[in-house]
Amino acid sequence: MRTLSFLLRKEFLQIFRNKSILALIMVMPVIQLMILPWAADYEVKNIQLAVVDHDHSTYSQLLISQITASGYFQLQDVPVSYQKALTLVESDHADLLLEIPNGFERHLTRDQAQNVFIAVNAINGTKAGLGAAYLVNIVNDFNRDVMVDLADVAAGTKMRAIDIRSSNWYNASMNYKVFMVPGILAILVTMVGGFLSALNIVKEKEVGTIEQINVTPIRKHHFILGKLLPFWILGNVVFSIGLLISWLIYGIIPAGNLLLLYGFIALYMFAVLGFGLLVSTFCETQQQAMFIMFFFLMIFILMGGLFTPIESMPQWAQTITIFNPLKYLIEVMRMVILKGSGWTDLLPNAVSVAVFGLVLNTWAILNYRKTV
Repeated sequence: MRTLSFLLRKEFLQIFRNKSILALIMVMPVIQLMILPWAADYEVKNIQLAVVDHDHSTYSQLLISQITASGYFQLQDVPVSYQKALTLVESDHADLLLEIPNGFERHLTRDQAQNVFIAVNAINGTKAGLGAAYLVNIVNDFNRDVMVDLADVAAGTKMRAIDIRSSNWYNASMNYKVFMVPGILAILVTMVGGFLSALNIVKEKEVGTIEQINVTPIRKHHFILGKLLPFWILGNVVFSIGLLISWLIYGIIPAGNLLLLYGFIALYMFAVLGFGLLVSTFCETQQQAMFIMFFFLMIFILMGGLFTPIESMPQWAQTITIFNPLKYLIEVMRMVILKGSGWTDLLPNAVSVAVFGLVLNTWAILNYRKTV
């Protein structure tokens, strides 16, 4: 313990002397957590719409009014022909094109059937898919309302419509920030812990102090623990700041036990810091370490389930996510903060992360050599 205390004192002195590291630890997560949830928005709005109305009837005007009143679409233009509307799509002035055929109202009231045509600018696949889905839903709602009105007129009585009542659990207002902020906080903790630990041993090699440490009787596990514990503490500080920002700015209060959340974060930091130290033992320069960590963190983030549901990935990709520690943290953050899950719900994730931590840190200790 006396040897470890000397190493910890040395590490904290180096950290607090480096003002850039302090800014990286304290300022960067705060700014990112204040900005990123506003940019990472799953809602698609202000979709530019062009409508070709060949019918010019009451029903066609009612359909156009219902579409623009939804708040998702902006009526860009009402061209007289499909070809002129297509030029708007080609010039990126319209995202969607709706063509209402001639005789739209007549066929709808007489035959109770009519087709409309939707053309989508699919360069932005996400915007195209969601925009088309919004438009189809609005047209279906309009069609259902028209059928109900026609049935009322034919029967001469007021029909009782189906009353649908729904409830949104764990995110009653369907606020995407409540869904995104815990995941973004998990990414920030991973980035801070992974990058700083990966650069630590390499920095000793570059400045030449690693040789002085190697000639001392310090054991390898003491050296790795001395490198790990300071950033483990700082990682928990970053996490605490993130929780405070989530409460002050977004009003997110964890529904579950905070001690349970901190316990899992402590276990997770043990794993991610071990991965960073393992990378550091393989590299000779900080540039090498940064590129390797950037490579792995990109995979961790994109396959962590924050932006794309893991269930929607191909089977081979779902198999790869088993070895992604960030996946387990994002799941736990949402389970505890939004759902209020208990320890038994978190146990499978905790076991997986503990195995990651044990393997990675043992590997880092074995791979660190005191001789050149």
